[in-house]
Amino acid sequence: MAIAKLKLLEIEFPAEQYDSVLMKLINLDGFHPEYASKFADSVQGLSVLNRENPYADLIARMEEARDGYHLDLKCQDVDNTRINIIQADTFFCNVLEQVTKIEKVKEDLQQMIEENEGTISQLEHMINAEVDFDTLFSCHYLQVRFGRIPTVNLDKLQYYGAQEFLFKTFHKGTKETYCMYMTTETKAPEIDNIFSSLYFERIHIPEFVHGTPEEALRVLKEEDETAKNYLVVLDGRIKDLFQQSIDEMNQIYSVSKKLNETYDAQKYVVVFGKNAAVYGFAEDKDAEKIKNEFETIEDVHVEIKPAMGDSRLTPPTKLKNNWFSRPFRMFVEMYGVPSYTDFDPTNLVAISYTFLFGMMFGDIGQGIVLSLIGYFFYKWKGMQLGAVGMRLGISSTIFGFVFGSIFGSEALFEHFMEPMFLPMESENTMTLLMAAIATGVILIIISIAFNIILNLKKKHWGDLLFSQNGIAGLVFYVSVLLLVANMLVGLNLPLGGPLYIGLLIAMPVIMIFLKEPLS
Repeated sequence: MAIAKLKLLEIEFPAEQYDSVLMKLINLDGFHPEYASKFADSVQGLSVLNRENPYADLIARMEEARDGYHLDLKCQDVDNTRINIIQADTFFCNVLEQVTKIEKVKEDLQQMIEENEGTISQLEHMINAEVDFDTLFSCHYLQVRFGRIPTVNLDKLQYYGAQEFLFKTFHKGTKETYCMYMTTETKAPEIDNIFSSLYFERIHIPEFVHGTPEEALRVLKEEDETAKNYLVVLDGRIKDLFQQSIDEMNQIYSVSKKLNETYDAQKYVVVFGKNAAVYGFAEDKDAEKIKNEFETIEDVHVEIKPAMGDSRLTPPTKLKNNWFSRPFRMFVEMYGVPSYTDFDPTNLVAISYTFLFGMMFGDIGQGIVLSLIGYFFYKWKGMQLGAVGMRLGISSTIFGFVFGSIFGSEALFEHFMEPMFLPMESENTMTLLMAAIATGVILIIISIAFNIILNLKKKHWGDLLFSQNGIAGLVFYVSVLLLVANMLVGLNLPLGGPLYIGLLIAMPVIMIFLKEPLS
């Protein structure tokens, strides 16, 4: 039930040592650096370290290549964090240039395959045509049009029998017919208009098609097959190029990523003249160790200060909880993490939530089931809610033994042992009601007590003394409770006199109402 105690570390070093310091910074666990802008914005003459990052572009291009070519590019642990960025960039560019040349050939081949396949799909409808494309295309005085026309429009051609054109069908389907027509050069515009009115859709036969449709199909299919096989060869060449260079590329990538992190960490470095500094927080127990780590670097000096030693900085909050309450941290964080000077309510939440759940849903069978389900989701899915379910299930099981309930049945439990308490029995109604009230009273008193201690730590004297959640509120609440309990239970305590009412009830109420002027 605690917020980890922190220390403020001030790391000072010569400005030229920033590479070594930042490298140490990004490799250290347990150190929380603060943004340098918090200092630079408030003090004249201070600035944030801002160097141009030479590694970002190289990393971006390498990651693009990794994603595009499915490279086994990964970060590795490296001892040497020095690299000649120009040589590294040149090396990768040379590899990428060779790959780009191969990719250009692949693009050309792919385009040719697409053109061929489009032509093949059209020629397959002309396979029975007894025509020679070379002969037709060599005619100087005749115009030839290949295409398709709606089959329903074929009969309409009889109305144009007097026109000067030859018409031939290749493949007649239910919806469309593949065909050709031929006319003279002078008549071509008129005949084109006729066929256009009949929804003739022209198919352009590429110049690379030769011979009959059957011969052209054979040549194009062979050409496609050859191109596809060569694409596989080119893919293999690209793979081999990357495979030959992958070790060196991984080295470059790993070092560049590590150095890139140091440039990202520039935002933590305050520069003043020829010196620089990094400010941050660490746990009290780790502060000395981190100090020694940084001071292994030449000319680096670390000063350890109290967490609240600099008014410009607010210490971060690190919650420290035991195994039982740790999963309940998620409920606390839903409402916001408490500040460094506040209390950590996680343990209180864990205990009260678990106790109340068990008391309200006490059942041996359902509790065991809930624990098992929670265990499954926690162990196999890593869900913190599963760990919460385990604890709630155990509490429900324990109260199940108290209430004598197994899957909602008291009869099953009676075969094994007598229940300790039967909540549904009429003689236990008042006891159960008083237990519920007592639980609520205790939780309220605990919460007020926490608030009093917190205000005492923060030296908020007005809230401490006069708030409804301070001493005045606590005195009023407890006094009223004692008065009511004395009347209902018959404790026969000398309560309720003018002095009691005036000092312990009326006075706290007046103090609460006058909190603002009294503060």
